[in-house]
Amino acid sequence: MANALEVAKAGLDAFNAHDEQRMRALYTDNAVLEAPGDARMEGADACTEYAMVWLRAFPDARCTVHNEVASGDWAVLEFTFEGTHEDTLAGPAGEIPATHKHLAGRGIQTIRVEGDKIAQENLYFDQVQVLTQLGLMPEPATA
Repeated sequence: MANALEVAKAGLDAFNAHDEQRMRALYTDNAVLEAPGDARMEGADACTEYAMVWLRAFPDARCTVHNEVASGDWAVLEFTFEGTHEDTLAGPAGEIPATHKHLAGRGIQTIRVEGDKIAQENLYFDQVQVLTQLGLMPEPATA
């Protein structure tokens, strides 16, 4: 049986390879993924599709891990997501047409593993940072 950190890293490797089948195989049938914008996906197909939406919108997307922690069935990865917005990004608040802008944002992913698969994934990232970098919100005022 793989440990939680190994499974989390396998998921990130599959994401970076843009490998839909490998991602899907890492989720349990009843996996739950929650993400900003009150997004909630249930099941391996829905969890995988959430990642694929981002990969289609950012075809050069890649995540780089900066820190990792594991305890029991849980793993936490702190990462930077980078990519160029070349296609529509669909989300809970609607669709964002391609802006052709580069996005580099930090996030945290917590993963709970059952056996060798992801049963629960919680994704956290700064939505304002994403929208600002895509040119959809003004830059925040500086002090």
